[in-house]
Amino acid sequence: MSFLLCRLKYDFLREHEYFSVIKELKGLNCLMEIIPHSRPTIDQEETAAVVSVLRSGQLAQGEQVLNFESALASLIGVVGAVAVSSGTAALHLSLLAMEIGEGDEVVIPSFVCPALLNAIRYVRAVPVLADINPETFNMDVHDLRKRLTGKTKAVIIPHIFGLPADIREIVSLGVPVIEDCAQSLGSRYEGSPTGSFGALSVFSFYATKVICTGEGGMVASDDSPLLGKIRDLRDYDEKNDGRLRYNYKLTDLQAALGLTQLRKLPALIGRRRAIAGRYHEFFREHHLSMPVCPSDREHIYYRYVIRTERLLKLLDAGRDAGIAYRRPVFKPLHNYLGMTGYPQTDAAFLGTVSLPIYPSLRDTEVKTIIHHLQSILK
Repeated sequence: MSFLLCRLKYDFLREHEYFSVIKELKGLNCLMEIIPHSRPTIDQEETAAVVSVLRSGQLAQGEQVLNFESALASLIGVVGAVAVSSGTAALHLSLLAMEIGEGDEVVIPSFVCPALLNAIRYVRAVPVLADINPETFNMDVHDLRKRLTGKTKAVIIPHIFGLPADIREIVSLGVPVIEDCAQSLGSRYEGSPTGSFGALSVFSFYATKVICTGEGGMVASDDSPLLGKIRDLRDYDEKNDGRLRYNYKLTDLQAALGLTQLRKLPALIGRRRAIAGRYHEFFREHHLSMPVCPSDREHIYYRYVIRTERLLKLLDAGRDAGIAYRRPVFKPLHNYLGMTGYPQTDAAFLGTVSLPIYPSLRDTEVKTIIHHLQSILK
């Protein structure tokens, strides 16, 4: 009975990434060791920062939010940023600020989470899907060119899994670009930070993102008028007119957490790269595929994604061993929309696995994962 309870709770964790009950599972003498696919990296500094805000009495949007906005804008090297309640809110307000609406086309890759699709639907625009580069998993520039029409008003470019996309080439196409940096904070393309190329860039601070605020997001830009529109749209209170606005504010509690995490960003990325280095050694030794990184880019390894013909075997074996391997994208967007014609996205969906990689992953856990991979993939 104890093992069955552990299995049920493990399956719940694997599907939802709620990891707070891991200690409880261990207390039930489980027959497996849980290594989740993702988990936050939080310590006493974050706790102290949040407690300080609690004691101040200023819990909602205030000085901490302003400081967080300023710190992120400075890191990216742009004139300003606007904090919002989620990465999806950041996408939504970006499209509204760019006056994209019904009938306008916005190009996005199919191999990405539904947040991009949802934001486009919020403004009643038309999502146009592009295929991916099979080596980098980022949007394929040649396929993107084929998707552009006279109705194209923007392209949203995710830097997927922490690897910068071909952003310079995409910007040169002359279509307004929104960079989706939800997985790439701290990465660089040709020496410049991702988020500094597009008309706007959006960030997510979900619990298991590069830095976290629990939930939260940001829009950054060098375009002050666009930022002004977004700042106006995120809050409906005390306005001189009755235009539709939203309640997309971030709290000072979240901002204090984010500021602390942002100060640790070099160390957080350093730990990700160290773990990636351990994986690299294993895959090189066994002549197996591993993530690529062109020489003009700096990967932060938000995800460590490998190709394997043994996808289902690895997923099942990981579940049985208590190691949460995952598909890097739950379902391609063209599958939701009943579309075909995305061969590289289909191949990636059917043949890629994301390994656990995050700063709080312990060396012993990395060793366990590598030993397990060796038993399955050699």
